[in-house]
Amino acid sequence: MRVSNFFESASRAFRDNPNLYKLIVVCTVSGGGLLGLSEIRRSSSSSSSSSSGGGSGTEAKKKVVVLGTGWAGTSFLKNLKSSSYEVEVVSPRNYFAFTPLLPSVTCGTVEARSVVEPIRNIVSKKGMNIEFKEAECYKIDTDKRKVYCISNQNTNLGGGQQEFSVDYDYLVIAMGARSNTFNTPGVVENCHFLKEVEDAQRIRRTVIDCFERASLPNLSEEERKRILHFVVVGGGPTGVEFAAELHDFVIEDLARLYPNVKDLVKITLLEAGDHILNMFDKRITAFAEEKFQRDGIHLKTGSMVVKVEDKHISTKERSTGVVSEIPYGMVVWSTGIGTRPVIMDFMKQIGQTNRRALATDEWLRVEGCKNVYGLGDCATINQRKVMEDISVIFSKADKNSSGTLNLRDFQEVVEDICERYPQVGLYLKKRQMRDIAQLLKSSQGEKQGTELDISFFKSALSEVDSQMKNLPATAQVAAQQGEYLANCFNRMEQCEKNPEGPLRFRGTGRHRFRPFRGTSILGSLLHWEVNKLQLNYPGIGFQLVIVPNGSGIQCMQASKLAHKGAGGIGLGKAVHFWKGL
Repeated sequence: MRVSNFFESASRAFRDNPNLYKLIVVCTVSGGGLLGLSEIRRSSSSSSSSSSGGGSGTEAKKKVVVLGTGWAGTSFLKNLKSSSYEVEVVSPRNYFAFTPLLPSVTCGTVEARSVVEPIRNIVSKKGMNIEFKEAECYKIDTDKRKVYCISNQNTNLGGGQQEFSVDYDYLVIAMGARSNTFNTPGVVENCHFLKEVEDAQRIRRTVIDCFERASLPNLSEEERKRILHFVVVGGGPTGVEFAAELHDFVIEDLARLYPNVKDLVKITLLEAGDHILNMFDKRITAFAEEKFQRDGIHLKTGSMVVKVEDKHISTKERSTGVVSEIPYGMVVWSTGIGTRPVIMDFMKQIGQTNRRALATDEWLRVEGCKNVYGLGDCATINQRKVMEDISVIFSKADKNSSGTLNLRDFQEVVEDICERYPQVGLYLKKRQMRDIAQLLKSSQGEKQGTELDISFFKSALSEVDSQMKNLPATAQVAAQQGEYLANCFNRMEQCEKNPEGPLRFRGTGRHRFRPFRGTSILGSLLHWEVNKLQLNYPGIGFQLVIVPNGSGIQCMQASKLAHKGAGGIGLGKAVHFWKGL
């Protein structure tokens, strides 16, 4: 009887204190020992059942649906710490891929298994209620707050593809983008892309097939040259990195394995612009072009691809308009990103037509939708211009409605202006000025000390919006956006009561959060070749090391790096460095 009362008391204590996760019961029955150990964790089901049950008074958890497991989506999941949400992840890819190392995967420098991590493994470490569905979203309905999905498992499993819908309270769209073909004929049918791990593995097999094919007898010299001609279209980071990796692979490995055809290999990089890597510093562009020339990589700038056939690629010289045909054995297409069909349909649905990507505000909220956020390559921030709000900014500073203001009045809103409109800070930096007050003083000229009217205020800030720049569609920007949004979700209730953002110039009060600002991208990921700068990538905050493993190389995650604030990967002659976050 006493034992029964004991268990009833323990049961009531546990119900009243659900945070207890371990209950150890030791008792003795008839001289024999009985040891019971129970590890119990709070789950969403128990939480929801208790909340739905009468008397508890706790609110049901809001449901957050995350579409995509790329840099933005995974960064959001890793940084989400609040247990106030029920999270469901939907993606056709059940792993996270470290995409900056994909060019190395194409040549076997790094194995594919070393650059991926199962998404279920990531979410299982969170200790939160996070579910994953391997499926592809094909429709978003903001009116019903549903996303419609279809499974992408192999249909030979039986039952065909399954369709289902998922309800949401908050929707995080982080679906990335697809390769942009610019509707060039023959690209999809004849070219390789380099956006997924499967693409890198396919390229690796094709390179080997080209060498094996060229080594067969009864082939002419011209045919062997064609088969061993590798063409890379696009002079961006991916195309340049792959061309460099392929060159090293051929010189260091394949030349030894295929000595009879090594002298027939040719690598050509086609770029429609005047220079490669035009998004980086000119010194990096000059060094990369000189390095390619020394290594024998043929660089053709000003060449636009107009058609790709099974054995040759047609290019048009931008300066002369002359069309020529280039025979090839393999083509890798890396000319930028395009919008996915589901995002295009969604943009039409919400009135965002004739855009390259989903438009969001500075808080990553999709314009025209409630509780929908856009991250990564599928979205772009539509930064508000100062001149659009110049009148309301002036009104906020002019508290006594006199129609004029002096610098002292203006000082009260300076910080909010710089935080709300980042182009102001960029413009001041370009003009080598400390703050807006100095800008206004310099604009006053000989009239310093007089009050400013609205016309003079507009004139002083008229050139500020010229410094507006869109953030690049890179892995590190997507990761930063995911982390920012997760932090906003973690502090949603706190900032609802105590807003921390800038003033609402077109309303009252303050914004809940500070707007998203990408951190500095100076030298965060560098590719060095024999101690010389070759490429410059922004920081990604992902720590890896590579160690020798027999005759090969093994890549693994590292919790700590040998050098404070920096990590490195040794890849033969090449070394990748980045700054840890």
